[in-house]
Amino acid sequence: MSQLTRRQQEIYAYLRDHADDFDHPPTHDELCRALGLASRGSLHKHVQALISAGLVEPMARGQRGIRLAASPVEPEAGIPFLGRIAAGRPIEAVPQPEYMQVPDELLGSKPCYVLQVCGDSMIEDGILDGDRVVIEQCDRADNGDIVVALVDGEAATLKRIEQTPGQVILHPANASMTAQRYLPDQVQIQGVLKGLLRKYP
Repeated sequence: MSQLTRRQQEIYAYLRDHADDFDHPPTHDELCRALGLASRGSLHKHVQALISAGLVEPMARGQRGIRLAASPVEPEAGIPFLGRIAAGRPIEAVPQPEYMQVPDELLGSKPCYVLQVCGDSMIEDGILDGDRVVIEQCDRADNGDIVVALVDGEAATLKRIEQTPGQVILHPANASMTAQRYLPDQVQIQGVLKGLLRKYP
């Protein structure tokens, strides 16, 4: 399967997770509204990449909409390793064309992925620089969960989350560091920590 960008992964995940929510395969316009995308042209390029990857397919001529492929191309065994995430300050999680074998007991009920931790802001929770964390993909979390949080739509960070009506607080697990405070619309939850992988040494 060809490498997908993070946005393409998000579009595919939305189609897969909301397949039963539509009475008919969603159109480009419906997907733009659902995903908060302003550009229909940009969505079209992402959808073409998903078609090339064998994950979705266009409707027959004269019909509108996008549907999941009847037999989507499965990636190689394992779950995707998507790059690095900061445990100290936000940096972008960069997709990588690599899959990893992970024990079943570290996986959640939803699709999961792996990120490599950079930084030491979560060391008091036993998460060290260089560790690889298993993340269950989701857009909601309970207060106290350790999450992948996308800040301002640009950079991802690993922190323990506290959500109030007026703000989202991302707490480090390092007494030398302070919490990061954002407005609710600045933070998008992209997953919850399910497990940790560490090579000794």
